[in-house]
Amino acid sequence: MSASTPLTTTDDSKARGYRRTALFAAAVGYGLDGFDLLILSFALSGIIASFGLSDIEAGSLSTITLLGAVVGGIVFGALADRHGRVRVLTWTVLIFAVFTGLSALAQGYWDLAAYRFIAGIGIGGEFGIGMALAAEAVRADQRARATSWVGVGFQLGVFAAAVVSAPVIALWGWRALFVIGLVPAVFAFVIRRGVEEPETFVRAQERGEKADGAGSTPISFGAKIAALVKDGETVKITLALTILTSVQNFGYFGIITWLPNYLSEQMDLGVTKGSLWTAVTVVGMLAGILIFGQVADRLGRRPAFWIFQAGAIVTILAYSQFTDPTALLAGGFFMGAFANGMLGGHGALLAELYPTAIRATAQNVIFNIGRAVGGLAPVVIALLAGHLGFGFALALLPIIYLIQFLAMFLIPERRGHSLD
Repeated sequence: MSASTPLTTTDDSKARGYRRTALFAAAVGYGLDGFDLLILSFALSGIIASFGLSDIEAGSLSTITLLGAVVGGIVFGALADRHGRVRVLTWTVLIFAVFTGLSALAQGYWDLAAYRFIAGIGIGGEFGIGMALAAEAVRADQRARATSWVGVGFQLGVFAAAVVSAPVIALWGWRALFVIGLVPAVFAFVIRRGVEEPETFVRAQERGEKADGAGSTPISFGAKIAALVKDGETVKITLALTILTSVQNFGYFGIITWLPNYLSEQMDLGVTKGSLWTAVTVVGMLAGILIFGQVADRLGRRPAFWIFQAGAIVTILAYSQFTDPTALLAGGFFMGAFANGMLGGHGALLAELYPTAIRATAQNVIFNIGRAVGGLAPVVIALLAGHLGFGFALALLPIIYLIQFLAMFLIPERRGHSLD
């Protein structure tokens, strides 16, 4: 069977096998994304020492990576809507793997920043393409759980980075972390050979549908972007979703970029304990994502988001006041669960609010605009922490989750709707 041929749902055994394979490909692809982003956080201390950078310059490397992701998200989302989820996912993995590996050869700030920007371009395609693939591959009543599993893939990548970074740096230095980043290039070929395009996408291609469902001319790149703001109702939904993804990314990168450094240095836990405490926070994120998928499929998207947004406000504020190591360990778990549990839900929410012809474009453009805003978090947190301390900077984050809570009133509930 060719990679462009859809797998029909008439054979239940084959359909189940396809769903598992598609989810695995989407989750692992996004997991490699998570691994890449966090190894940069752990490498920052070594990079600072090697190149004599300030904390703000070091934090800007994360920002530059995420800005590259915005470019990649827009470009690769549109390409995935034209050429296929699986094919374009392969391209994105290859790009970020190669340029992550090249980061190990950096001789200073500017060439490292260039490698990180191009790696970010590859990273930018991962979220939207993987989420679109997962959403289109499963039944409607399992959609939030499916996209949550893709979110779990990201956190497993982050967890792997948290576990391996300290020993790798201790043995071989920070550059070795980026050499490991070459491994995803092998996985790219596995994706291309083992996964077919989802039936929903292939049917849409055969119809040659436009964003409005009329005609037979494939929708152009410009029309795909314009379709995100085509009328008042769509503008309202797109704006609200952009707020959701911006808060999600700002909160996540604000916490995870500086948490290892905060725990190891300001809380005097050391590198090894700091890594372990960060890993526990990531485990909480994993648990939160899985629980969110269950809640969203059973109660609805809006109730699930409201529950987790309220939880994020309470747990982040509490964590910012902790100084005891045991409290930081337990508090980190619950903060991670609520602050990042919503990650998987964005994939289902976005999939249900835009048609197949522009689904990957919508996923990538909206989520990566959020990433661009989130990319400011490492610098903003560094500035605030430099004057007021990390604890105070963290205590301000609940404000943005309150804004996110209010934005949910603008988003319609479409749990269980079929994808068109």
